[in-house]
Amino acid sequence: MAVDRGASERGEDAEGAGVMDERVRRSRAAVLAATSALLFERGYSGVSVDEVARRSGVAKTTIYRHWPAKTDLLRDACANIGTPQTVSDLGSLRSDVAALMGALAEALTTAPWTSVLPSIVDAGERDPDMAEMYRRLQQGYSAPFVTAIRRGIDRGELPADTDVAALAAALIGPLFFRRWFAREPLTEGFVAEIVRIVVG
Repeated sequence: MAVDRGASERGEDAEGAGVMDERVRRSRAAVLAATSALLFERGYSGVSVDEVARRSGVAKTTIYRHWPAKTDLLRDACANIGTPQTVSDLGSLRSDVAALMGALAEALTTAPWTSVLPSIVDAGERDPDMAEMYRRLQQGYSAPFVTAIRRGIDRGELPADTDVAALAAALIGPLFFRRWFAREPLTEGFVAEIVRIVVG
């Protein structure tokens, strides 16, 4: 029986089931971990395939086999940054939103991925694929707030015709503005005041 060497090199099994070889999984994970570490340390423009290969122990030829261009590698690494928030039902819109705002403010202050976010936004100005990737990231930050707001509408705490996206932006926007533009602390008092103003 003829062997599909191309399938073998891609890590597929002999029956063509598409199961990735464990060694390939480890190599990809090592490369993405090294790329993420460099992103956090140096920003989007500070990542080089040479340094990724050195840190990960994976040959450049292997890296280029999976990611033909550096931008492909960076998109994959960027797509996994951030930690999704859980949306607890605390009984009221204000309580739900206050908990989400506090958690997001803490993440924006302490999480490693926040150090690379400005360079991703900058890259998106020139790379439509990066712009789309950042749009998806932004949707990820907004999704828990959207869930909480829709829950508030269902409870009758908000009008049925509430613009959910606009209300979520009104909550999240001040945190991002204060973190990167005003460069002032995201204090508990500031977060509480935004919650009071927006959902009062």
